[in-house]
Amino acid sequence: MVRSSKPTQCKDSERIPLTATGHRKGQTRDTFTVEDAVEELGFGRFQIKLYLWCGLAYMAIAMEIMIITVLSSELQCEWHLSSWHQAFLSTSIFIGIMIGAYVWGKFADKYGRRTALMAAFLWLFFYGILSAFAPTFSWLLVLRVLVGFGTSSFTVTSTLCLEFFPRRQGGQSVMFLLLFWAAGSCLEVGLAVVVLPSLGWRWLLVFTAVPSLVVAVWCKWIPESARYHVAGGQQEKARQTLKRIAQENKSSLPPGKLVVPVVTEKRGQFRDLFTKELRLTTVLLWFIWIAAIMSYYGIALMTTELFRSGDNFCEAGRDQSQVTCHAACNKLSGQAYMNIFVTTLAELPGTFLLMLIMTYLPRKPTMALALAGFSLFTFMLLTCAGRAWLTVFIFVARAFISGGSQLPFVYTPEVYPTMTRALGIGTCSAVARVGAILTPFVAQVMLKFSVHLTVSVYGTICLLAAVACLLLPIETKGRSMQETGQTTQPQSP
Repeated sequence: MVRSSKPTQCKDSERIPLTATGHRKGQTRDTFTVEDAVEELGFGRFQIKLYLWCGLAYMAIAMEIMIITVLSSELQCEWHLSSWHQAFLSTSIFIGIMIGAYVWGKFADKYGRRTALMAAFLWLFFYGILSAFAPTFSWLLVLRVLVGFGTSSFTVTSTLCLEFFPRRQGGQSVMFLLLFWAAGSCLEVGLAVVVLPSLGWRWLLVFTAVPSLVVAVWCKWIPESARYHVAGGQQEKARQTLKRIAQENKSSLPPGKLVVPVVTEKRGQFRDLFTKELRLTTVLLWFIWIAAIMSYYGIALMTTELFRSGDNFCEAGRDQSQVTCHAACNKLSGQAYMNIFVTTLAELPGTFLLMLIMTYLPRKPTMALALAGFSLFTFMLLTCAGRAWLTVFIFVARAFISGGSQLPFVYTPEVYPTMTRALGIGTCSAVARVGAILTPFVAQVMLKFSVHLTVSVYGTICLLAAVACLLLPIETKGRSMQETGQTTQPQSP
């Protein structure tokens, strides 16, 4: 790790305080901030290359997480795993994510975004490869927790991306980064279709880890965040970074001296999420996030289990001996792999269409539509109409939930004021991991008791979440980002 030089402190004369609305007091034409420079440089070649890197990073992380949909079913035969063992293996990566989210955030604040991301993706590659050599189930369980620890760096990835984007393109860039996540999920299942039948699960783990190495190497091209350098008093380094962007975008920096804005508002505290204006919003959002994330990973895990059961998938829940004893070896057939791949492809059009709808319709009904649509087609599985209809119902359900699990990422930062925005997103994400940790025990353990009960759990929780979306007190479409906790009416588009 490269040790950075000790940052110098900025003189008070080099700091420009911000008002409550974010405008700088007393700024002259002889000074500018990083935000001014980013807006002046605009969206160009540099941002396109950075966006592709961020997209590849999202794909690499999605691949490491979505491998859970096929890995445990393969190990069931080789290591004679019970349903409880399979569920613990699936949930291990989410335990790592919950631990790592805080650690990588603090690491990035201290050592820089670029350094943190390079370390995270090297970590991800190392433990991803090491997982392929796990001699026992216990070793693999520990290694997948460590892989999950590395994947939690996705929050730093989006932060670095946003810090180099002008405000106008920033929100849109986050929305469409989610398409790369869906592409990574599809790529992982496609890779499993090709690799598992011929080379086995160990080689699948190796190939899955390779994109993380590519992202880590590409990190050498990514500059450190100019905002991070300025915050540490290293204005000259920040200026050199901004000059590089100007050259790539064929533009120029604002005239004057680079200075540091001083934000006078205090940071948000946990109790601020439960003020009179935000109390109901916070509680409803926590439930919506839990339901959406739990159902997103739940339908993915359930897809594998249902297709592995063959045409009699509704009978899958009647062999309860598989729950505590090792499950009967029932490998996925070639047709089952193709069915899983086809249903996973639904994530791409589902995410894209719902994001497109959200640009025209209000946020709340769009989220409700996505979650209610998933609920409807999940309940349709109870008709037990055969493999062809099973594929259709799961395809449409996954299309709805792929967008439904991403839309809260767009709504949440819009509804919270500046002082509590980061805290609001962080607590929602943390609460959602509880749903992710629990969902393998529903989709892989409860399913052995009853397919009907398992399907009803996911259908019901998302139907209730759809109602919760409509009960949210604030509609954010057309509303400017709030600086204080007081709400304003949305403007007409």
